[in-house]
Amino acid sequence: MSSLNFKNASIVVVGGAGFVGSNLVKMLLKDDPSKVVVIDNLLSSDVANVPADARVKFCFASITSDQGLGAIPADVEYVFHLSCYHGNQSSIADPFADHENNTFTSLRLFDRLKDAKSLKKVVYAAAACAVAEKTYDQPTATTEEQPVSLVHDSPYSISKLIGELYGNYYHQRYQMPFVKARFSNVFGPGEILGAGRWRGTVHTVWRNVCPTFIWKGLHREALPLDNGGNASRDFIFVEDMARGLMACAMDGEPGGIYNLATGNETSILDLATWINEFAGNPTAPDLKPARDWDRSGKRFASTEKSRRELGFDAQVEVREGLRRTVEWTRANRELIARTMAAHSKQMQQAGAPLRPEYFPQGV
Repeated sequence: MSSLNFKNASIVVVGGAGFVGSNLVKMLLKDDPSKVVVIDNLLSSDVANVPADARVKFCFASITSDQGLGAIPADVEYVFHLSCYHGNQSSIADPFADHENNTFTSLRLFDRLKDAKSLKKVVYAAAACAVAEKTYDQPTATTEEQPVSLVHDSPYSISKLIGELYGNYYHQRYQMPFVKARFSNVFGPGEILGAGRWRGTVHTVWRNVCPTFIWKGLHREALPLDNGGNASRDFIFVEDMARGLMACAMDGEPGGIYNLATGNETSILDLATWINEFAGNPTAPDLKPARDWDRSGKRFASTEKSRRELGFDAQVEVREGLRRTVEWTRANRELIARTMAAHSKQMQQAGAPLRPEYFPQGV
């Protein structure tokens, strides 16, 4: 990675109270920027993630609002656009909410930034899942030049691609220094089950696979393996993702696109096995059929371009990252139980009541 850093820089992180955003903010602070403005409406995040630091200013607002846009400082140099409507299932349940929080956000932000004279780089959180081939056969590494299908299985996937298109337009028309960072499956400390407001489905609580499996594993439950755990993903530890985002801001070519991934394929069955090992869970997994909306199957990303142009390589192996995430979850059970409990009524109405043992006395 570049020897350059963010010392004395003016930075904005949109979605900075979220899982990835908050880890990015913590890593940015190590470079001693002059200020980091976090703009987040806490729709799927929690303010507990925002570091208590004099250099961090938190604005509770959507980036689609005048308040959110007004929080961007006049001397902004780097913007990380990480806000989204989390995630696929929520977008299927409410595509209009996804449009408001996962598409309109990009248009409003980019239009605000198009004339920013001090701006050095805008890094956008794109999604590798939106371009990866939909297959359960033997996958090949998804490259940055992969053809993009016009057929998608969730509004979330569509929205992430539209964000790329808007960014490309503002780069071409206004020379906005736009870089696309295509995320693989991020996991690690700070992903809080139930964070934010109810978003229409039980996946408000049961978010991505890693935090869900870890919580259930710690409570000795059978981990639910859709399609028998046959699917696979390219899992990248959140600290590596933060390093990759910073590399995109420093060394990414304006208009360019970079996969942030490990380049390795991990099956969901292996993931569950390792999580049960670290959680001390003796219960065998629960093998289930495939999800009716999901055609993603197996996928992993090519890391050749990000290694060559950014000098970026993931450093934390999946097993080590899982071990650290299990330990973080153990240490933060009360916080996680609190955010989950906020949705107890909705989960009951959805036919997926939360187990009483999740909640220690007083939560």
